[in-house]
Amino acid sequence: MIHFNQEKLDSLHNIFKINLINSCSGYKPANLIATVSKKGIENVAIFSSIVHIGSNPPLLGFIVRPSGEVPRNTYKNIKETQLYTINHVFDTITDDAHHTSARYDENISEFDATNLQVEYKKEIKAPFVKGSPVQIQMQYVNEYYIKENNTTLVLGKIINLFVKDEIIDKDGHLDLGKANVATVTGLDGYSIPKLKDRKGYQRPKASVLINKKC
Repeated sequence: MIHFNQEKLDSLHNIFKINLINSCSGYKPANLIATVSKKGIENVAIFSSIVHIGSNPPLLGFIVRPSGEVPRNTYKNIKETQLYTINHVFDTITDDAHHTSARYDENISEFDATNLQVEYKKEIKAPFVKGSPVQIQMQYVNEYYIKENNTTLVLGKIINLFVKDEIIDKDGHLDLGKANVATVTGLDGYSIPKLKDRKGYQRPKASVLINKKC
């Protein structure tokens, strides 16, 4: 195996280091966050940092990178409206989903720059990505500044969840492989994983506990 110690990591070419560190954590979710500004301009952007925070209340988080001179239209819209949606990327939209990472002016909608289609649902003001097998409406809850790298963890609460019927198991588990949901490795590597197996709730082995007591 190739060994990267701290000294070697620090000496790596910037692009190589970014790709290495971004992909070493493994597969990440590929999600499109959709918002609309107070002016009515829709925004959609790809994120690979969506993380489950808790089930009761149902909370999800994502990371916003330092703003600097780069506009963060998604974050701005969320702060203004307190609402946004999270939409799973699937196999046939990976090209358009990835293109939403391009830096467009806040007055230009990525829906207009791609073949992604916007969808609105009754009495929900935030836009969804049409065709996504899992669509989640979120309510902004809080945010936490991470001083170590000048990023922000944004927390939201699930207030509406829409899921394709055929991917829900009897116990509530979502088989995302049936919908060809995509994952990301690094910054631009897309994969379509399939479910291999499910493991039940694990309890300590009786034999190990008995031996430990002895």
